[in-house]
Amino acid sequence: MKSIIIHINCSDQTGIIATFTGILFDFKVNILNLEQHVESDNDHFFMRIHAELEKHNIVDKSLYETLELSAKDLNAKIQIYHPEKLQRVAIFTTKESIPLYDLLIKNQSGEILCEIPFIISNHKDHEEIANQFEIPFYYIPITNKTKTKQEKEMKRLLKRHRIDLIVLARYMQILSPEFVAMYYGKIINIHHGFLPAFKGKNPYHQAWKQGVKMIGATAHYVTADLDEGPIIDQDVVSIDHQHSIKELIQSGREIERRVLTYAVKSHLEYRIILNDQRTIIFRS
Repeated sequence: MKSIIIHINCSDQTGIIATFTGILFDFKVNILNLEQHVESDNDHFFMRIHAELEKHNIVDKSLYETLELSAKDLNAKIQIYHPEKLQRVAIFTTKESIPLYDLLIKNQSGEILCEIPFIISNHKDHEEIANQFEIPFYYIPITNKTKTKQEKEMKRLLKRHRIDLIVLARYMQILSPEFVAMYYGKIINIHHGFLPAFKGKNPYHQAWKQGVKMIGATAHYVTADLDEGPIIDQDVVSIDHQHSIKELIQSGREIERRVLTYAVKSHLEYRIILNDQRTIIFRS
């Protein structure tokens, strides 16, 4: 089955759904799923359509031209995606192996559908993991003096391999604003998001010492503002005085894996529409 996914983003107005479903009907395109949402605070409309194409429509440019002309008439942003074409994902990692393993295993099992052309790390710790999954591994150490040069090498690799998405699987280096701008909306990161008071080194140790009652994690798109990009998913778990530091770390890692998987899957399945600092995520 060949299909398309359409994202519509515009001011709320009469007839948006009728306009686009009417076009698809005229072109004999079968709608498999349609979800829409209106932001009541600013009267903004979002829609995701998953539709099945017949063979002749795959190369029929008039369908896309008609959709784009109608979007222009409504002053709407429109994006059309082809989900059968697997996205190409680069994974950046440092020393924490669990998020990397989790992504690779889920990709291997078919839970996360994508191609992974390579893994980049500023340490050599995960080269054996990459070899185990038969994925090329690039060791690119970063220092203050070499950061600019090494980011150029990263950009070269990303461009050469036509990368669609970058996943920071506990990659502990800050990307430059220029790098982030080149891949806006295409870099996903995780961090201990429900621990805002415990930034920096050993957050779970800090949390344990303060006797916190809840820990969590956030998956978000990366922006130039550190850990302040549009949020894709968050989760929490309650804890108490009986939890050891080891148990806190284990619980935190489980949450991080969970939210990262959800975020990556949502992106790869074209379920996310970015709206400035907010994300609209269609779940069905």
